[in-house]
Amino acid sequence: MKIILLFLTFILFFGGCSSKNAFYAFKMDRKKELSASSLQSTKIISKEGEIRGVFSSIYLNEVYPESFNGYEYFLVFLYLKEAKELYNPNSTTHSDLKLTLNSKLPLKIEKLPLENQFSHLIDRRNDWTNSYLVAFEQEELLDLFIEDNESSSAVVLKYEKDQ
Repeated sequence: MKIILLFLTFILFFGGCSSKNAFYAFKMDRKKELSASSLQSTKIISKEGEIRGVFSSIYLNEVYPESFNGYEYFLVFLYLKEAKELYNPNSTTHSDLKLTLNSKLPLKIEKLPLENQFSHLIDRRNDWTNSYLVAFEQEELLDLFIEDNESSSAVVLKYEKDQ
């Protein structure tokens, strides 16, 4: 009887082990996997050392190479304590918040609504994060800077292009 009880205990113990792991619940399509691997984030810190916000971006040329070519496209997310807009060279509105790629201003900045064609790539749907589609001239190096007159230094996100 002890052997049967011991045998059943081992069967229950090892039968409880599963081939599923924690990632079983995270079913992603290929585009979402690429966007997750491309997503980079950093803090924007004031001169006094306080966190002023968070700057995140996804390099869209990596996610949608068939659609985004000819220019460097980024999906940019800004969460700021104080409401600010990105400086747009094609607009007359002034802002101290500038986004550059290798010290060059963007060709196009489009502020995206809360629900947009890229909403499926990242689950950041809230009222306090602004999303932008930003296009730059093609570059070999991809150093994306955000500069604010109130921050301690320019914040940089570095991307590598697939050759």
